[in-house]
Amino acid sequence: MKEAPTLTSFAAPQGGAPVASGGRTLTGSLTRRTLLASGAALAAPFVHAQDKPVLRFAWWGGAGRHQATLAALKVFEQRHGVRVKAEYMGFNGYLERLTTQIAGRSEPDVMQINWAWLAMFSKRGNGFTDLNALTKELALDQFTEDDLAYGRVQGKLNALPSSFSARVFLWNQTALSRAGVKLPETWDELFATGPVFRSKLGDAHYPIDGELYDMILLSQSFIQQKHGTPFVDPTRPRVAMSPDAALEWVRTYKRLVAEHVATPLPLRASLGGAEKPTEQQPDWVTGRWAGNYTWDSVIGLRASTLAPGEKLALGAFPTLPGSRESGLFGRPTVMYTIGRNCKQPELAARLMNFLLTDPEAARLLGRTRGLPSAKSAMRVLQQAGGLPPLELAAHDQIQAQRDAGRLIRPAPLFEHARFQKFMREVFETIAYAKTNEAEAARRLVDEGNALLQRIQ
Repeated sequence: MKEAPTLTSFAAPQGGAPVASGGRTLTGSLTRRTLLASGAALAAPFVHAQDKPVLRFAWWGGAGRHQATLAALKVFEQRHGVRVKAEYMGFNGYLERLTTQIAGRSEPDVMQINWAWLAMFSKRGNGFTDLNALTKELALDQFTEDDLAYGRVQGKLNALPSSFSARVFLWNQTALSRAGVKLPETWDELFATGPVFRSKLGDAHYPIDGELYDMILLSQSFIQQKHGTPFVDPTRPRVAMSPDAALEWVRTYKRLVAEHVATPLPLRASLGGAEKPTEQQPDWVTGRWAGNYTWDSVIGLRASTLAPGEKLALGAFPTLPGSRESGLFGRPTVMYTIGRNCKQPELAARLMNFLLTDPEAARLLGRTRGLPSAKSAMRVLQQAGGLPPLELAAHDQIQAQRDAGRLIRPAPLFEHARFQKFMREVFETIAYAKTNEAEAARRLVDEGNALLQRIQ
């Protein structure tokens, strides 16, 4: 893979005779003393540039995130007299590259990571630099205690969040109106939308679209509210659901599809890929699919492709009466961490703190990594105005659940790559009718426990 461009670099002359500062070609007629003096003049700026401290910063994203981040890094360079080597790419391949770098002890100084990767790279809290030793460089008071808790592993502070994301219901109000349905507020109302859509609009119209993982999480939230437990225990590597709860989890997923509430996986697969994003689905664009259960961080994407006249709205999160937990699944959108082998941890911490809390960085980065977790950065964006009302409403809805203690921190192992693959495989057997409910539930409990023990 090509090395990513460096923000600040020194370009030496390419080929031919060396060129003096005035542009004259140096010839053999010059004395040795003149050559040495000219050489010193040429070398001076090179040595000066090379003497600057260098930090490596790696992240993934799209063009907008890249452009904003590069602009922010330039400000940091100018302010601190350093060079920042930017290593950026799309998401595909990023984890593989980072895994190789960490294994070879050549990881970047500062890295953007997914929260779940803490469980992969720092099982005991020793995989990254402990930020507790760098509190002089970090404005930790800009974060809530819950924010900091997501970055702790066995007492060591391994990472800080850029933003927080959770699942929300997005509804096309216009599409619901065509079916004569109001925005669902309860589970009963949600399940009732399926038969209404089918009878009034036809088989091609669905209340909710979502990828397989979306529907797994939606079904899990119902079980967590009813049984008081998620699938994986947040405190230790074991399946927390009882066999009966796991069976009901499978049946809840099947019910969403069988009662025409959610788009079936085989249908999505036939329309260009089971994992094809909702906003790229023609049936979403035209309003045949009226809702989406998704991360609040993609609201802009979902809204961007709706046909003229279709209006997007934020829905309530349904909760069973008497439930102590919302079952809402949330975690940091992305996090920053410092490599264990970083030779300049204080400088790396300053870069991290700049990206997360500095007002100028906040203006440049905007919402490219979601609405900021740091209070100062969020305040800058609010004062500047222009934040999309729907995104702010979703942010407030999620924060209200967090403040009430109803959004329970999930187990990092739940989003471990191998565990994700396992869950998807089990639910795919249900989606394609390759196994029965009891067998799928048994696998989720027995094989789930065995896998958690292997990857802990």
